[in-house]
Amino acid sequence: MMMTITEKIANLKGYLEGIQLDENKAETKVIEKIIDILEDMALEIEEMEETVDTLNDYAEELDEDLGDVEDYLFGEDECDCDCDDDECDCCDCDDDYFEIECPECGEIICVDEDYEGDKIFCPSCNKEFKIIDEDAE
Repeated sequence: MMMTITEKIANLKGYLEGIQLDENKAETKVIEKIIDILEDMALEIEEMEETVDTLNDYAEELDEDLGDVEDYLFGEDECDCDCDDDECDCCDCDDDYFEIECPECGEIICVDEDYEGDKIFCPSCNKEFKIIDEDAE
């Protein structure tokens, strides 16, 4: 079992009391002051470790929440490669959708190929438009 810094300093204090140094000597007073300072430092370190642990937990929660928001906004099946290439072949994201250009703003919208509706909503300009099946013409 590993001893914490606080436990090691308490152990050192016990040794100091056990050897019964002469309390009137300057060396003994210096050693006691050093141990007091070490004890204060150990308590500060413990507080900082607790703070860091709390901040790490908070950061992990924020990361999970941000992931949920990204999934909600961009969909879970979006490309995670960050390549910004319209012809991306580094993932399977283009297998299950087709692209439509919004007639209002020109934004390319990815639509699930199983979508059976005849209208679609553009998330960029907030306009609804009719899907025109070019194969049917």
